Amino acid sequence: MNDGTAAVILAAGRGSRMRELTAERPKCLVELAGRPLLHWQLDALRGAGIRRILVVRGYAAQCLAGDFATTENPRWAETNMVASLLCAGAFAREFFARGGKRLVVSYSDIVYHPDHVRRLLTATEDMAITYDTEWEALWKLRFEDVLSDAETFRQEGGILREIGGRAATLEEIHGQYMGLLSFSRAGWERLEAACAALGPEAVDKLDMTGLLRLLLAQNIAIEAVPVAGRWCEADSGTDLKTYEEALARGAWSHDWRQW
Repeated sequence: MNDGTAAVILAAGRGSRMRELTAERPKCLVELAGRPLLHWQLDALRGAGIRRILVVRGYAAQCLAGDFATTENPRWAETNMVASLLCAGAFAREFFARGGKRLVVSYSDIVYHPDHVRRLLTATEDMAITYDTEWEALWKLRFEDVLSDAETFRQEGGILREIGGRAATLEEIHGQYMGLLSFSRAGWERLEAACAALGPEAVDKLDMTGLLRLLLAQNIAIEAVPVAGRWCEADSGTDLKTYEEALARGAWSHDWRQW
């Protein structure tokens, strides 16, 4: 167990693209490879030594209970992911006040290998994200034209330089952001300060990539931690079916389960 670490899982949204799969449960409880997405996330975080875990709830909050702490985003239906992250502020501030060193933040619609979390925990900058260098193989499974969805991502010397733009060529994409981040105490304080300066209305509309772009514009260093496969994002029922088929074929580069 690593007492210097903690994690926040952002699970407030419904995931409307899942359609009937989330009619009565949040997106993170949809199953992939026989288990809810949330269970894969919890296992990966704990596999990396993290025991203090907070789940930010919203839609169908009553469904999310277990061996983890919870907090609410009561305005989940009218806010974006950054607002959900800020709902974890009290948890984060207490964690750092007690001497915590690194806070991991995870989207709730991804599954990943614990090694990716371990890599984030060794980051030296105050903010860090993982990115997949083998992203193209995953996007080719999901999209006929990978450039229809993939965003620009550029790093230099392990520091993020550009993210979230419309990519015209593959050369503009050094990898793809996965939805895993980590913060030191100073990094978290900078995040909260940047959001406070924006004001609540702007924060309500802000997604995580938009926040990262905002921080880059303020010349805040964000470490870009490379990983190779062994994760995936479940954005729709079609994604789930595609991944199940890939797992059934065996030897898939993005199989996150082999620990």
